[in-house]
Amino acid sequence: MLFERLPLVTVILCAFISSHTYAETVSLEYAGFYNPLKRVNKNNYPNVELVFSVPQSEDCTIISGNITTENETFPLTYNQQQRIYMPFDADLKSNRGLVNIEVAGDASQCGIAMQVRARALQQDYTQQQLSLLLNDMNGLLDTLQGFPMKYFRKPLSGLSFHFDSKQNEAVMVNIDGQQQTIENNFTLSEQKIEQLTELSFSIQPQIVSPWVE
Repeated sequence: MLFERLPLVTVILCAFISSHTYAETVSLEYAGFYNPLKRVNKNNYPNVELVFSVPQSEDCTIISGNITTENETFPLTYNQQQRIYMPFDADLKSNRGLVNIEVAGDASQCGIAMQVRARALQQDYTQQQLSLLLNDMNGLLDTLQGFPMKYFRKPLSGLSFHFDSKQNEAVMVNIDGQQQTIENNFTLSEQKIEQLTELSFSIQPQIVSPWVE
């Protein structure tokens, strides 16, 4: 996978280079993760967080991972969805830490994605909660863009709700008493957020992220 820019809210930080072996360990500089995390931690956006992940595919399955310096080795925590829980640690940066990820498959098809997401997931939202969430996402994305690029960034169109496709059940959304069945993804525009009073789902979303048209 070459360096690729996905929609503004999801960016491929780096692509893995592979000799097309079945399993390979790829090493990435920890500083590349620390710098955006430092920007995030300097500001106060309590409703959102910065998430790193390895997009799931047959050619891109994490087998194991760790973070190493010249003298120490630390475990790398990740979940079944291949979200990586990257620590924020100045010592790892100053000691030139390396993030080592062993993947099964064709590592040339892998990359590390960075995405802004809601920190807490809920089945029910008020208009105020949705507005605060959207405002924090806009603020965090401005922080990541830096000056002067944040002034050229297209504003977010709204919020995107993603549901686990493996649950094999229809998802119902209720907006102020009006129900509808939705697929695995549901988008809610900023205008709709301003107009509604309450939003609820039959199941909790797996991911809530920014939406750009």
